[in-house]
Amino acid sequence: MKEWEKNIRKVTPYIPGEQPKMDYVVKLNTNECPYPPSPMVEQAIKDLDYKRFRLYPDPDATELVRAIADYEKVPEERVFVGVGSDDVLGMAFLTFFHGEKPVLMADITYSFYDVWANLFQIPFETIPLNAQLEIVPEEFCRENGGVVFPNPNAPTAIEMPLSQVEKIIRKNQDVVVIVDEAYIDFGGTSALRLTEKYDNLLVVRTFSKSRAMAGMRIGYAIGSETLISALKAVKFSYNSYTMNQAAMAAGIAAIRDEKYFNQTIEKIISTRERAKKVLSDFGFFVTDSKTNFLFATHKTMEAKDIFEQLRDRHIFVRFFDKPRINQYLRITIGTDEEMEILYQALREILK
Repeated sequence: MKEWEKNIRKVTPYIPGEQPKMDYVVKLNTNECPYPPSPMVEQAIKDLDYKRFRLYPDPDATELVRAIADYEKVPEERVFVGVGSDDVLGMAFLTFFHGEKPVLMADITYSFYDVWANLFQIPFETIPLNAQLEIVPEEFCRENGGVVFPNPNAPTAIEMPLSQVEKIIRKNQDVVVIVDEAYIDFGGTSALRLTEKYDNLLVVRTFSKSRAMAGMRIGYAIGSETLISALKAVKFSYNSYTMNQAAMAAGIAAIRDEKYFNQTIEKIISTRERAKKVLSDFGFFVTDSKTNFLFATHKTMEAKDIFEQLRDRHIFVRFFDKPRINQYLRITIGTDEEMEILYQALREILK
């Protein structure tokens, strides 16, 4: 090893779901929305004055923050925005997990958490889910330097009742607790109102799933003014101009079209509930999803074999080659037409 190589930070990066380069695929592996964004988003993009692109965007994303604050019915001072919820979460790790005690996270959860912890040299401890793949609140009631968990959890798709979420927060008021609500819109109960009760709670949301804006990268957090002020201080010490003008305009339009948002959610939930039944009839065990994806294991066939045979048919789902979940597939809810293609392929494979 050369001398300068010794100074390179060594990390194991997060591995996202495969982005197929081939045509004619059924893409059910990255939890994207199967429907386009609101027509108001299209109009907002058309109305942009491209000549303004020579100017830096508003570093405070003032209008987008205002739109989110109006929608969530909170003061603007309690809203922070970033380039997708990953940016918001990464900034939160960097800002709030700065102690010597370990941050607590589940052993089966969003796999970016331990990547950030290692990148920022944050000590952490993973808490095992129970046999039903549920987070056990009591296990998070120990000495720590912070707590982070998604609700509903990913990739298990299981929602923790709000009473149990609050139990974790109540038992950890000396540290920052981050609740990642990337999938909360698909039938879950948000902890957002608890931010008014607990000044150490940060709730993180995204436009990528329910608002069909994964390609625009918009995420936000809501918490006490103290938490949001700390996040902004770190952000402006790193990169002030993170969100571009097009993303801000599109985000404002998306969050203002509540009718379209509700219609999209209803369609996805309806397709999801039917998919639970169809997969169960095929011999799968499916967790009680409150997300836009299913977490399923077949009673007799290896998950990796199903994954590979689906891929051969240009149908992409997610397979995690990890302990405890290497017999599960994570299947994004697509359109009804895409799901029918999946069902037909599974009939052939399982035969």
